[in-house]
Amino acid sequence: MLGIRYLKSPPTRHVFLYKNGQVVRQGAGASFWYFAPTSSIVSVELGSVDVPFVFEEVSADFQDVTLQGQLTYRVADPQKLVRLLNYAVDAQGRYASDDPDKLNERLIQQVQKRAHAFTQAEPLQSLLLLSERLSGELLESLRASDVVATHGLEILTLSILNIKATPEMAKAMQAEAREQLLLKADQAVFARRNTAIELERQIKENELNTERAIEEKRREVRQAQMQADVAIEQQRSELVDQQVANQRKLADAQLESLKGTLEALKRVDWKTLVAAGGQGDARGMIAMAFQQIAENAQKIGRLDISPDLLQSLLDDRGD
Repeated sequence: MLGIRYLKSPPTRHVFLYKNGQVVRQGAGASFWYFAPTSSIVSVELGSVDVPFVFEEVSADFQDVTLQGQLTYRVADPQKLVRLLNYAVDAQGRYASDDPDKLNERLIQQVQKRAHAFTQAEPLQSLLLLSERLSGELLESLRASDVVATHGLEILTLSILNIKATPEMAKAMQAEAREQLLLKADQAVFARRNTAIELERQIKENELNTERAIEEKRREVRQAQMQADVAIEQQRSELVDQQVANQRKLADAQLESLKGTLEALKRVDWKTLVAAGGQGDARGMIAMAFQQIAENAQKIGRLDISPDLLQSLLDDRGD
């Protein structure tokens, strides 16, 4: 009514009341009456603003890459901002110009300019794995930029959500990665087989070493047994030698005894020996008697032999 209006702003919105080009009232969450025909209202949002972005760049190996992320900022000094951009609103609270949208474009341009330098320094395969590093570098460089300082902004977060190659290049890299994984799998199988062969060789070697040790022990046992047999044979040989020596000594003693006996018997008539030994039969005795008679025949005048004696001699010879 009559151009007098009432304004009440939320706590997250900073409002400026201009009259004749001068700020007569301002503040976050301010409420006041004003005369619309002579007043201008400037409203700046103080809450955080999320700005998504997607743009394409070229890697160091001349491959197209798409960067997708999100920037979050807030207005820390609205007075600096309203001096550079028009944030005036109409009676319905709508912005009178498109300057508020330019702020997001300026920030995205700053992000893209710094991302451009980063992507051109890295090859595609490495770039796909550097989203965290790229996010950190972009955040630091954007906070230190003149655009942020002159516009009175505070950069809260900046995240690179995704880095994508073209579909054809992505398939090629997937095929290469798949081949490398298959190669690693083959190498793992090869290494496992080599390990199994090596373990089997070690087992065989241990078995051979065990058999060799057993054979060595058996040889030592046989050698010990042979040495024992040799020692027994040596003792037996010494025993035989001793027995032979003893028998030789006994034979020598017997020979000496026999020689003494024979020497004594040499001086004894054999007839006496025969008679003393009682050896020989009746015919032998008679034969010896006849022999003595024959030897002393010149001394015998007459010899009578009875027929019975002669007959008995003849009978015994016939038997």
